[in-house]
Amino acid sequence: MSLLALLAIAMAPGVAIGVYIYLKDHHEKEPISLLIKSFFYGVFSTFVTLFISSIISQFVTINELDVSEQAVNAFVIVALVEEFSKFIFVRGILYRNKNFNEPFDGIVYAVMVSMGFATFENIFYVAEGGLSVALTRMFTAVPAHATFGILMGYFLGKAKFEHKKSYYAFHALGIATLFHGAYDYFLFISFVPGIWLGAIASLALGIYLSRKAIKIHQLASPFISQHR
Repeated sequence: MSLLALLAIAMAPGVAIGVYIYLKDHHEKEPISLLIKSFFYGVFSTFVTLFISSIISQFVTINELDVSEQAVNAFVIVALVEEFSKFIFVRGILYRNKNFNEPFDGIVYAVMVSMGFATFENIFYVAEGGLSVALTRMFTAVPAHATFGILMGYFLGKAKFEHKKSYYAFHALGIATLFHGAYDYFLFISFVPGIWLGAIASLALGIYLSRKAIKIHQLASPFISQHR
């Protein structure tokens, strides 16, 4: 398979999920230019992750066969660092944008940033692993990043639009880190027979909660009455 075809397959799931979330924004869609910019914020966030991770690696080493150390690796060194790298762009930049004017926008922008991160990451994995890796990640890692983004965005939407509930921003980072860490942890300790099923279970729960989060914020839109 040509490199160009592999590149297209690597990018397809992230773009498809981004379009799906855009279409779920029923009441006041976000500017396409800002969504594209958000996607590239996600790409930039991978460099933030690499920078932070390079510093951590100078001081911390992980025994890959130690389940306790792998917990630290999954939840802190990987999940917290990656989700924080995305969070600073969503909370620090997009949250303040005038177009972020309803709760559902938290989900839209967080997912766009997450898909930028996941797509850029996916390109490197697929370039190294080929078609089988591309197909596996299409149905696992990339959708997982989408659920982390939806759950983060759900709480950022609540933080901005529920009176005196700005602390929900910490919930946003926490819930994304929790689900990301759980998903990775079960994969990192895959030397334990059958434990990888935990990653599938955490992804399934993340998808279930994400669907509920989408519906809740769709119904919370202040623009509903304008579209009746």
